[in-house]
Amino acid sequence: MKKTHIIAIIIMALAIGFMITSVSDSSSYADFEEAFDNPEKEYHVVGVLDKTADIVYNPEVDPNLTVFTMIDNNGEKKTVNLYKSKPQDFERSESVVLIGQAHEGEFHATEMLMKCPSKYKEEGKFDIEETASR
Repeated sequence: MKKTHIIAIIIMALAIGFMITSVSDSSSYADFEEAFDNPEKEYHVVGVLDKTADIVYNPEVDPNLTVFTMIDNNGEKKTVNLYKSKPQDFERSESVVLIGQAHEGEFHATEMLMKCPSKYKEEGKFDIEETASR
């Protein structure tokens, strides 16, 4: 075999190994039950903010910690430690996706994605067919 063929095979083997490693390390969507069954693995947990519970954010003590309660899609409530400052309009969010790991009865999130209510409500809609016929 030529040296170029050997080098090409080695590069392809490294690329395949890298792809397999990156897929196995990626997190997946789950509920709190699955996340707490596998605390060493990172998950995306979808749910809603429990608006009856307090949201604790004290920037004087720790500006990178927000503590709140979330209800996942199966109705299970858990305390969440979000290691970021409190997001703007957090209380108005329709749903929340947390990215993190379960740890000692609480969910420790490093990232959070929010679905906020649309600022384009019913009164802002228009009829596409009516507009197209003009």
